[in-house]
Amino acid sequence: MLGEVIEYLDPKPGQNIIDCTLGGGGYTVEIAERIGKKGKILAIDLDKMAINNLEFRIKNLELNIKSVCGNFKDLQKIVSNEFKEKEVKFRGIVFDLGLSSAQLQDKSRGFAFQMDAPLIMEFGIWNAESGMERTGDIVNKWRQEDLEKIIREYGEERFAGRIARGIVERRKQEPIKTTGELVEAIGGVVPAAYKRNHHRGGIRKIHFATRTFQALRIATNRELENLEQALPQAVDLLAPGGRVAVVSFHSLEDRIVKRFFKKESKDCLCPPTLPICQCGHKARLKILTRKVIKPTEEEVENNPRARSAKLRVAEKV
Repeated sequence: MLGEVIEYLDPKPGQNIIDCTLGGGGYTVEIAERIGKKGKILAIDLDKMAINNLEFRIKNLELNIKSVCGNFKDLQKIVSNEFKEKEVKFRGIVFDLGLSSAQLQDKSRGFAFQMDAPLIMEFGIWNAESGMERTGDIVNKWRQEDLEKIIREYGEERFAGRIARGIVERRKQEPIKTTGELVEAIGGVVPAAYKRNHHRGGIRKIHFATRTFQALRIATNRELENLEQALPQAVDLLAPGGRVAVVSFHSLEDRIVKRFFKKESKDCLCPPTLPICQCGHKARLKILTRKVIKPTEEEVENNPRARSAKLRVAEKV
């Protein structure tokens, strides 16, 4: 949804903008070209591969881009480290919460099930302070009820109980180490009809393992918690009239954004039973997308992974 995001952010020469999810670099490069040398874009990604790919892509281009390998939950800290001005403000901040093509095609990690790869879904390098879970630990060590919970909630998978039980039974034989082994464990317990991936009524069914892989990736990287931490920081960093745009691909992500925008667009958050406001809350945002923006049919046709994308935009008041 590059076109829609650029239309809402409307970057101008000399402006400072943040791309909190560098990914393939599409937003970053397009914005950098529009803000020119006097503007600056700070591009953040937890995945070192994204940083390396960007540096290779722009090595012969004169663009004012500062890339940082970090977690957007630490947004204010990253900005403080990269900008000397104490009260620097930004005209635009964008989050695109989808996976990049490079990540899906990375044979050293297991974001996709189309190839047999190590069961690693960490965006960054794991360490005890990273806050990330190890995907292998989730699959091989978590209790069945905890597996079922994340597969049902994060994956919105109706066969979460069967899948969690199938994973536990499979790992009793030996640890599940690859995406192929995980797909086999899932495929062995879901109904045969659920595994048929073909067009029916003009709609293509998703692969039977898609929702489980999504749930494991979200749990591994604590994606929902990170988003909840980052959004308030983004608003703090915006200049009056600055805009924050969020492209989400999961209903829980979209719900977090929708509720946050709604809360920050109100003056008072007190219960309606109170005759006088006691919270003192003042609106900080004006919602620009009363209805969520979805990709065009043309974009979905060119990029089927965009089919679940949802864009919401708000402006700092």
